[in-house]
Formats: sequence, structure tokens, C-alpha cells
Amino acid sequence: MEYQILNTSTCLLVLLVFIPTGLGICPSSCKCSGNDRNVDCSGRNLTVLPQGLQDNLTYLNLSFNQFVDLDHQLTRFTNLRTLDISNNWLKNVPAHLPKSLWELYATNNNIKVLQKLDTAYQWNLRVLDVSRNMVERAVLINNTLSSLKFLNLSSNKLWTVPTNMPYNIETVDLSNNFLSQILPGTLVRLQHLTSLYLHNNKFSYIPDKAFDQLSQLQVITLYNNPWSCGDNQTIPYVLRWAQGTAARVEGAPCAEQPWPRASAAPAPA
Repeated sequence: MEYQILNTSTCLLVLLVFIPTGLGICPSSCKCSGNDRNVDCSGRNLTVLPQGLQDNLTYLNLSFNQFVDLDHQLTRFTNLRTLDISNNWLKNVPAHLPKSLWELYATNNNIKVLQKLDTAYQWNLRVLDVSRNMVERAVLINNTLSSLKFLNLSSNKLWTVPTNMPYNIETVDLSNNFLSQILPGTLVRLQHLTSLYLHNNKFSYIPDKAFDQLSQLQVITLYNNPWSCGDNQTIPYVLRWAQGTAARVEGAPCAEQPWPRASAAPAPA
């Protein structure tokens, strides 16, 4: 009888030790649904990840907390589709995020640079929102982020339109930055782009042919930029393009001013 009790206790102990983390319970500081795979830990003043999170999460909301560093802490969630780390104190996009992500929201943090390794292996990512940070430079690697459809870098401190944006992108929001230049070839590959938001920046002109390859563009915002309406060397391209495009142009440059004209040739003597 004693042997039977001992044997039963041993089996129970073995079962407890080897219960997979995927069968964990919902952390007390979070709200869970969908068999505890959808977890909302927002607004809890958290500084560290709560104990008890399942490895097989598909949705995790960590917004409105006090996280400073989440590097390497989210890698184990290999089924994660949506991650919201907005409204924290993060100085960078967490390193080694799971490659399963479809949506990443990191708005309103203290991120200054979007490093190339932050997104290099995110082949499944469809939505990337790093708006309302302090990003001065966004480094993207050519031919990565192949599934990305929506990129939001608005309300940052960018001076140049990011290069190497993924060719399948459909919506790009770069509004409310300090953008003043578009380097040659930056937008050439974006033939699926339908929405481009450039309002509230520092553009004085758009370089020749910069928008020529945007064949699917449906809407572009250009208002609240300091256009050089009197410069007949640089401004004519964007004026002609705005008049000729099939896209809806919100805030066409120099709309209330006459086009600059080349100086008249001197009359023959």
C-alpha cells in the first residue's frame, strides 16, 4: 500500500515537472481570452514581463506600461501574430522578435534609430507602426519585409525619406517629420503604393521623376510644406506632376500662386 501511494505521488510529480508552458494560466496582471492565447497586459505599470505567459501566444498587448528594455525576452513566443508595445519607455525595437509576427505596434516610445536588424528577418510582418518616437534614421535592408503593406513612421525626426522600402508596400505615412529630400531611386520600386503621406514636413521641392513610377498611387498629401514656389529650376516638376496624376493630391504645392516662368529672352537688337 505504501509503495502504491509513493508510486502515485512520483507520477504526479513527474507530470507537474513536465507540463509544457503552453498550458500555463493567465497572469494575474493580465486579461486573457482564446484559451489564454490572446493576452492583454496593458496599463499595468509593468517593468518586467509577467510570469505565466504561454509560449503559444498569438496576441500580446504590453502597451501603456513602463518597459525600458525587452531585448531577447519575446523570442520564445513563436506563434505570436500581433505585438503592441506602444506607450512605453523603449529606446529601441526589441532585439530578436519572433519571426511569426504579422503586426508590430511600437508607437510613442523613445526609439531614435530603426536599425537594419530590427526588421531584417521579419518576412511575415504586414504592419509596422513606429510613429510618435524620436527616429532620426530608418535603416531598411533591400528585399526584406516582403509581406509589409503598412509602414507608419509619422511624427518622428526623419530628414530623408527612407530608402529600400519593401516593394509590396501599399501605405507609407511619413507625415510630421523634418523631411526635406528624396534621394534618387528611393520610390522607384514602389509600384504597389496606393497611399503616401508627406504633409507637415520641410520639402521645398521634389526632385525630377521622383513620383513617376508610382503607377498605383491613389492619394498623396503634400500640404504644410515650405514649397519654393518662385524657383523655376526646382519646383516645376512637382507642379506638373500634381496636375497630371490620377491620384488625389491633398494640398497641391503653390496652388494659389502662379507657376514660375523662365525669364524672357532678350529682344533682338
